[in-house]
Amino acid sequence: MSRRLALGLALVLALALTGCVREGDDRRSGSPTSLLNTQPPEVVASQLAATEPGKHLPLRAGERRMTLTMPSAYTPSAPTGTGTDDYRCFLLDPHLKKDVWLTGSNVLPGNPAVVHHVILFRVPPEKVAEAEAKDAESPDDQGWTCFGGTGLAGDFSNIDDASWLAAWAPGGDETKVQDGYGVRLDAGSRIVMQVHYNLLKGSAPDVSSTELRWTNGKRDLTPLHTYLMPAPVEMPCRPDHDDGPLCDRDAAVADVMSRFGSAGNTNSLLHLLCGTEAKPSNTTSCTRTVGRGMTVIGVAGHMHLLGRSIRIEVDPDTPDARTILDIPVWNFDNQGTKPIQPVHLDPFDTVRVTCHHVQWLRDVLPAFQGIPDKYVIWGEGTTDEMCLGMLQVAFDDES
Repeated sequence: MSRRLALGLALVLALALTGCVREGDDRRSGSPTSLLNTQPPEVVASQLAATEPGKHLPLRAGERRMTLTMPSAYTPSAPTGTGTDDYRCFLLDPHLKKDVWLTGSNVLPGNPAVVHHVILFRVPPEKVAEAEAKDAESPDDQGWTCFGGTGLAGDFSNIDDASWLAAWAPGGDETKVQDGYGVRLDAGSRIVMQVHYNLLKGSAPDVSSTELRWTNGKRDLTPLHTYLMPAPVEMPCRPDHDDGPLCDRDAAVADVMSRFGSAGNTNSLLHLLCGTEAKPSNTTSCTRTVGRGMTVIGVAGHMHLLGRSIRIEVDPDTPDARTILDIPVWNFDNQGTKPIQPVHLDPFDTVRVTCHHVQWLRDVLPAFQGIPDKYVIWGEGTTDEMCLGMLQVAFDDES
């Protein structure tokens, strides 16, 4: 893939890739296991508030914790005046004078009755001024509205080495990366904490915090990186719900472009990346050829609210084919990285992501109340979709 194309892919997403989530960590009602062959439940305030706090994991030699807290109390509300969700980004300052390794994370919800899940993003020093300007757009240090990512320009343009930190859901324990690994955080960096607030049972003020595990930047650790595998989305309206104006693909594309500007062209760029054509389907996939040697130690997937299943395969359609991630029933609020036995990829090996989306989820999810079907393509908004596989990797030439 050309550098020009890679830089053009402004993938505005929300993922967890650094903290490794182990099976059983999410003790919240409505986990993926209980949802097999069913529909997603409404996670209401009483369920969130009743979830027991996650557990701390023992610190390893040389590790410490820092706690970063929202600047002031924020009372969530639906950004458009209707709906049951508020996604808010808060800019946090770890006051780093020297480089450090991040080795894990945790979240301390200030008001468990409204905090639905949290995602952490890294802001490198060269992006801090832009983040501060974004933060200044809202009064009283109360952050800014965001959904698919931080909303900063070109957030995820480097699909071979993206800049995300971690995710958390109620009941999740503190996470840590495998021994000997870390994510580099440069001096002067900031953290964006995106909080998804649940408004099904009303609103109340919140002051949440995140805990970051870190160690000295001079230690000899292997750097971890995030390798992205996006695929375009071309989901048509249902046959019996196809009379709306946005069920026409051209109209739907124009709608995304009007809302996200040049970033609305991501779907077309993904067709170029994946060598695919724009054909209506509820299932999409993309196969990428690896350009450098790497070892995969964790995997994750990302879709939005109409996602149903996602799978990641290594060397598909060959005798060496392996499935390294298989989520048969997608849960938007359980996007943490899943550790795997290390899998080594040589240059020219292939990886494939496959996603399945369904429009009928509109009929059962509160976020779509009163919103008719539309032709859905890749986009940042709640009612748009994404298909993204992620690999947590260590590159051979950095080991």
